[in-house]
Amino acid sequence: MKLLDGSGAAGFTVQKLSIERIAREAGVSKTTIYRWWSSKVAVVIDTFLDNHVARTPVREDVSAIEALREHMASLAEVYAGSEGRLVAQLIGECQQDEATMAEFKKHFWTPRAQVVESLVERAISEGSMREGLDSKVVTELLYAPIYFRLLFQSGPLDAKVTSVMMQTALEGLSAG
Repeated sequence: MKLLDGSGAAGFTVQKLSIERIAREAGVSKTTIYRWWSSKVAVVIDTFLDNHVARTPVREDVSAIEALREHMASLAEVYAGSEGRLVAQLIGECQQDEATMAEFKKHFWTPRAQVVESLVERAISEGSMREGLDSKVVTELLYAPIYFRLLFQSGPLDAKVTSVMMQTALEGLSAG
C-alpha cells in the first residue's frame, strides 16, 4: 500500500506497479511473491481488502435496511479517498485482462456482493423490501451509483448523496 500511496515520491499507479518493485520493497524475491500471488493485482487486492472490509462494515446488529444504509454511506466515504482511486485503477486493469477480472471478482467483488445480497434477503424477510425481488439485482442497483460516481467522477461521494441515491432506489421510480 505504501507503493500505491500517491502522496509520496515512491507512489505508483496499479498500472505502473510491478512484481519486481513489490518484491524489492518487501525484501524478497519475485519467486516468493509468485508463490503466494498470481499477479500484482492479486497482491494489491489482498493488501487492501482486510482494511477495506473493516472500513465498510455490514452490521448484523441492526435492521437490514439500516445496515444497508450504513454500508453504502461508509463505502462512498472510503471511495472518496485513496482507496477509491485504487479500486478505480483495479477496475481499469480488469478491462484489459480476463485473468485479472476473474481475480478481482473472486477476491473482492463476489464476496462483498454476496454479503449485501444476504442483507437484501434479510430486508425482504423483515418486510422492509417487497417480496419477489431478486437480491442480486437489488445489490447491483444499490452499488451502481457509487461505482458510477467513482469511475466517472460525476459528483461527490459522501454519506449524504449516497443516502439520497439509496432512498430513491428504495422508493422506486414509478409514479403510482
